[in-house]
Amino acid sequence: MTTILVTGGTGTLGRLVTERLRANGHEVRVLSRHAQPYAVDLREGGDGLEAAVTGVDAIVHCATSPRGGDEEAAAQLIAAARRAAVPHLLYISIVGVDAVPFGYYKAKRAVEKQVEESGLGWTVLRATQFHDLVAQVLGGLARLPVLLLPAGVRDQPIEAAEVAERLASLAAGAPAGRVEDMGGPEVRTFRSLAEDYLRATGKRRPLLDVRLAGKAYRAFRDGHHLTPGHAVGKGTFEDFLKTRATDPR
Repeated sequence: MTTILVTGGTGTLGRLVTERLRANGHEVRVLSRHAQPYAVDLREGGDGLEAAVTGVDAIVHCATSPRGGDEEAAAQLIAAARRAAVPHLLYISIVGVDAVPFGYYKAKRAVEKQVEESGLGWTVLRATQFHDLVAQVLGGLARLPVLLLPAGVRDQPIEAAEVAERLASLAAGAPAGRVEDMGGPEVRTFRSLAEDYLRATGKRRPLLDVRLAGKAYRAFRDGHHLTPGHAVGKGTFEDFLKTRATDPR
C-alpha cells in the first residue's frame, strides 16, 4: 500500500483526488488548515507539516490561493519534503501560466519552477479551468442587472473529477516531469458559456461584451490559456450544469 499526502485535500480538486486514491487502495493523508490530524497552514510550516510528510511515498500538491501565498507555501512544503526524502512531488498547475501575465498565473508558474528545481522527483500537470470555477465566475457576474463579459475571450473548461483521476494515476507512478496538458472537450466563447449558465439557472440577464485593457486580457483573448490539441476531457459544461442541478455540492 502506498502512502500519499494530498495538500488542500478538502478543496474542490483535493477532495476528489483523495477519494480516488482511497478507492484505489492507497493510504491518504489530508493536509489543510482545518483537517485533523494534519491541520497546517503551509505558509507557516511547523511540526504538523513535518509529521505529514514523514514516511509518504508521494505528495500531491493541490493547495492554492488566488489571494497569494502560494510561493511561500511551496517553499515550506519542498523544504519539509527534502528533509523527509519524499521520492515524488506532484503539482497541479494551469495551462498558460507561462504565457498569460496574470498575477495568479505568475505565482503558479513560480511554484512550477520551485518544484522543478527542488531536487526531488517531480511531476507537473497543467489543466484548463474547472467547470466549477467558470460557474462561480458567471454566478458572480450574474448578480448585476447586466452580465458583463470579456469580449473575444474563449474558455475550455474541464471536469475536476477527470483531472483528479489523472492526478491519482500520476501519484501512483514514478516522477514524470512535465506531462501532457489536460483540456476540456470544447473551446467555447465566454458568451456561449454564459448563455448556458443563465438557461440552467433560470436567470434572465442581458449580455454585454466589454473590451478590456492590459496584457493579461490580450493573452486571454489570444487563447494562451487554451490547449485545443489536448482536448481530452469528456464532460461538457452542460453536463456539469445538469449534474449540479441534481447534486447541489
